Amino acid sequence: MQKEQGVIFNITHGSFVDGYGIRTTVFLKGCPLRCIWCCNPEGQNYEPELKVTSHACNGCRNCLEVCSEGAIEIDSKEDGHLVTVNRKLCTNCGKCVDVCFTGALDFFGKFITVDELFNIVYRDVQFYRSSGGGVTIGGGEPTFQPDFTYALLQKCKENYLHIAMDTCGYTLTEKGLRILKEADLLLFDLKGLDDRLHRNNTGVSNKPILQNLKTLDSLGKAIIIRIPVIPGHTDSADNIQATAEFLSKRSSIERVDLIGYHEYGKVKYQQLGKECKLNAQPLTEKQLEDIKNIFERYGLKTQLGG
Repeated sequence: MQKEQGVIFNITHGSFVDGYGIRTTVFLKGCPLRCIWCCNPEGQNYEPELKVTSHACNGCRNCLEVCSEGAIEIDSKEDGHLVTVNRKLCTNCGKCVDVCFTGALDFFGKFITVDELFNIVYRDVQFYRSSGGGVTIGGGEPTFQPDFTYALLQKCKENYLHIAMDTCGYTLTEKGLRILKEADLLLFDLKGLDDRLHRNNTGVSNKPILQNLKTLDSLGKAIIIRIPVIPGHTDSADNIQATAEFLSKRSSIERVDLIGYHEYGKVKYQQLGKECKLNAQPLTEKQLEDIKNIFERYGLKTQLGG
């Protein structure tokens, strides 16, 4: 029995946007990038993290009684009770989560074995078979937990499940690249061609990402490119033109998905006690259509969203 453990923070059943057909998407914790527009900040760090949803607090004070560090406060208001956590004092022990019955205190992330996770995704096998779908492993970044991801990949392949990897493409290890090579489909993020801007936006160089994409393309891998279109960061005419030209020279790109900026992740920063550093307005549909037209002029099948 496979005992390899990993940390996940979400599982989405019935997804239509993470590859072909109906899919189950598994979100692994841990990522080497720190994109300033990240909409899943709970996926950046490997360890489970305390999630605080203050407005869900009912003021029962159970958490105060079990927190030996004195990291929790409850501010009772006329319109409700607000729980707050001093992250400098909190040890992430989870005792407060065990006694919170409203969900005000919970964890982003949990440990799970390969077998446990496989049993969950395999329950949807009838939907994969009927729709040409399968399992998508994302995050975070799936190659950030290489041993766990590879074991899950192999388990799914042994049972004839189609596997997609939703990846930022930044891996420096042989096993990480092997995971991408053995996946059936790659959802490959591309966040800019200019290395300096890429470092500013994500914290890492894009050189390994571009080299990995070239390597995977040369192997004939099925690749869907995902481009986050972030106002003031990735939407410049120079970047769009350079990206379209670069992708037009690749032979295995099946489609380009343009992902418009949204603000759905802002609440997660609050729940983590972190600051959301990006304050931008989403592009209009007309602006996204104009960018889409540029990629299509280079012969690239392109769609909005994904």
